[in-house]
Formats: sequence, structure tokens, C-alpha cells
Amino acid sequence: MTSPPSVTEVSSSRLTDVGGLTVHRALPTRGRRTVGAWCFLDRFGPVAVDPERTATIGPHPHIGLHTVTWLLEGEMLHTDSLGSEQLIRPGQLNLMTAGNGIAHAEDARHLRSGRMNGVQFWVAQPEATRHGAPSFAHHGDLPHVDLRNGHATVLLGSFDGVQSPAQLDSNLVGIDVTAHGPLDLPLNPQFEYAIAALHGSLRCEGATLSTDEFMYLGAEREQIHLDLTQEARILVLGGVPFEADIVMWWNFVARDRKEMETAKADWDAGSERFGPVATTLPRIEAPHPFWLI
Repeated sequence: MTSPPSVTEVSSSRLTDVGGLTVHRALPTRGRRTVGAWCFLDRFGPVAVDPERTATIGPHPHIGLHTVTWLLEGEMLHTDSLGSEQLIRPGQLNLMTAGNGIAHAEDARHLRSGRMNGVQFWVAQPEATRHGAPSFAHHGDLPHVDLRNGHATVLLGSFDGVQSPAQLDSNLVGIDVTAHGPLDLPLNPQFEYAIAALHGSLRCEGATLSTDEFMYLGAEREQIHLDLTQEARILVLGGVPFEADIVMWWNFVARDRKEMETAKADWDAGSERFGPVATTLPRIEAPHPFWLI
């Protein structure tokens, strides 16, 4: 019997500001652009909010991706150019598909006190769907799997025979795991996997992962053993290695820079490609592409 592949990468999230909140960005990193079709992971918070400090992200465009919003604490109002208006709370998932183009805003100004804490992922769309129509779905109840020393919420895909109702166009999985001791997680050997630590720490094959760090595990694994600290919380992401090399800039996922230049021009011109968003938040203007003089 061959030994499982060793841990290949452990990286720290980098700090940035999004909509007035400090964000820990775990993916992409300098050396890793994707894990399966997962191409972006922002953890915002945890932070105490008040009328002067909360999440306010005005209308902005996307192409070629799904945005997946998962709240741990707080509330946020999603609005988009399809006419969707959806309040999201902890334990609920918003899934927005950009396709050829969509615009949206995220607003937590109604949250006058308390804490804001959550995650937003991007999932790159494959060639077959990335030029298609946009859509939005809200999932108020997601399935759970009981584990020895913990439990998992299945955000996307299938885990241990349990299927999420959220529909995507790539073969992948995402689970939120809360645990208070060692875990053995079943994995799909056709997937590559990574783990993001939201709270606490863990050890895996001699490597340590702490809060807001990211561990890439590679592929060809049927299971993984994790030693977690008391009340640790992690995200496990996996998927079939993505079909194409992607390029990312601002809010766009594409295959080349020309596609992103065209999307920026359409947003600047107020094109119907993206459409209006019913919010009082100010529209976010696109930056100048760094590769153009």
C-alpha cells in the first residue's frame, strides 16, 4: 500500500479591505490560482459592527463565475440586476451565477449592532456555461453530516453521501466542519483538496494550520486524518482540477485580458449587459487595468 500524498502547501491569508471591512484573502495565492473550480476565498470579520462600521459593497459587475456567500454571524441584504432582493443570515447560502454578466450589491447598513463574520467564495465557470445567462438562488436550509467529534454542513456538492441543494456546473464539494477532536474525513481521490481554518487550529501529517491560514492537500486521497483543537471550525474545499487556465482581475474571471477589457468597457458605458441594481449604495467604478498604459 502506498502512503498518501504529503501536504504540499500552507499559506497565510493576506489582508485587504472590502466594503469597509477587513478581509482575509486565502485564495488565490501567488503559487495557487485554483482548487478544482474554486478560485477565490475571502473571510470577512469577525468584527463588531455599528452604524459607522458595517459592510457596504455598492453595485459592481461580475463575469464567468459563481459567487457563494456563507454567513457565520450577522445579516446582509443581497440585491442584483435580475431584481433579486434577499436577506441572508447564518446557516443560509446565496449562490449567484454571473455567466455573461450580472451586477449586484451587498448591504448590511440595517445591522445597527452585533458582529459580522462570513465567507465569500468564487467558483470559476467552465467553457460550456460561462457565456450563459445569469441567475440567483437562495438556500435557507442546508444538509448536515454527523461526524465523530463534530459535524459538517454541506455547502456545495456531495459529502459522505449527502447532497447540497445548491446547483453548480462543476464537479466539486465544499463543507463547513465544526469539531472538538480528531476527525477522519472521507475524500474523493479524483478531487484536489484544500482546508481553510476559520477558528482554532489543526494538525495534518505533521503540518499545523492556524486561524486564517490555508492548506493545500493535493489529490489522490481517499481520506484525511485531522487533529483539531477544541471547537475548531474549518472549510474543506475540493474539486476536479479545473479544465482551463483562468485570468482574474477586479471582479472578472475570464480566459484572457481582452475579455476583461471588454467587460470593463461595458460596465463603464452602463451597458445592458450588467443592468441596474435597486440600491442606494453608490456604484463602484472599475479601476484602470494595470496592463494598459
